[in-house]
Amino acid sequence: MAEDDPIATLLSRCAAQDRAAFRLLYEAASAKLFGVLIRMLGQRAEAEDALQEVFTRIWLRAGRYEAARGRGMTWMIAIARNLAIDRLRARPEQAAADAEAMDAIADSAPHAEARLIAAGEARRVTDCFARLEPDRAAAVRGAYLSGLSYEALALRHGVPLNTMRTWLRRSLLRLKECLEA
Repeated sequence: MAEDDPIATLLSRCAAQDRAAFRLLYEAASAKLFGVLIRMLGQRAEAEDALQEVFTRIWLRAGRYEAARGRGMTWMIAIARNLAIDRLRARPEQAAADAEAMDAIADSAPHAEARLIAAGEARRVTDCFARLEPDRAAAVRGAYLSGLSYEALALRHGVPLNTMRTWLRRSLLRLKECLEA
């Protein structure tokens, strides 16, 4: 584990069933993960339930975390984000209503991703996002920070569904290249 990623160290200890490390991990990451969940789900009670489920998944899956593939906090945010998306998709609302709800809770602040990424990586992520075209960056934020579906994003940006898929795929590749540089 890299010394500059204490979360990765705690995840490694959790994979070995270290309960003390799990307590420390909760203390270090729960506020940030709760912020992701409350913003995506829009309901405090549901976000609290989801946070408990996220930490259960982290405990059970800690052995799957690979430090070589990314930082520990990023891995945990992905778990929280995926759970929130699953919960949003399970809601009985129609796609149009989903898009409206996500518009209401989406954070359009230029540095929304900075709150989600560990402080050391926030500047790099922001710089890489700035290299994308504004509409592509907005689409990536909508998909990966707000949990919008391809359909909702295509409607929002007024492009065909396959075009939106291409935008996201190419934008993610550009972000990956930028972050690895």
